[in-house]
Amino acid sequence: MSLPHAILTALLEKPSSGLELTRRFDRSIGYFWSATHQQIYRELGKLEQAGFIRALPSERPARGQKKEFEVLPAGRAELTQWASREQDPKPIRDALLLRMRAAAVVGREGLEEELRRHLVLHRRQLAEYAEIERRDFGAATADADRLRRLVLRAGIGLETFWVEWLEEALGEAAGMGSGPGDSPDGSAAAPPGGGG
Repeated sequence: MSLPHAILTALLEKPSSGLELTRRFDRSIGYFWSATHQQIYRELGKLEQAGFIRALPSERPARGQKKEFEVLPAGRAELTQWASREQDPKPIRDALLLRMRAAAVVGREGLEEELRRHLVLHRRQLAEYAEIERRDFGAATADADRLRRLVLRAGIGLETFWVEWLEEALGEAAGMGSGPGDSPDGSAAAPPGGGG
């Protein structure tokens, strides 16, 4: 997934200004692709230079007025071509998982607090996605709505996974000894698979 294609998708759904796109990313698109205000504006400029989008003519041009953008035929063609290409799944790169692996070697100081913090964040995100589903997809029947809901369900599934996994991780951490590699009875535990 790339930000330019996320922006093209959002603009095909509804012509928007950069600020409106940022709000839409925060509210809904963020469950599968996040971007900052600066990243969105930078990509809008690139997409406009590439001839994929254009600023809509304003009824009364004024200094500082927000520009709304729409997708041009070349942009639709680019998005269509991109959406039909093969793409392999991306490997997970999550700093929390790496931190847990490191904690097994150097000790778990601060780890439980970080797990609890992540759990709060993922529970909050899950509640937000559930609210979006309730609010926007109560009786979704159009094909486009069904596909959008499936994307949201993926976000809900991922957040559900993280909540359940973090609860499990906190339960495991509570039963561990205090040092790196300690088993609950205080003896050193051998790393599985030779420390892989």
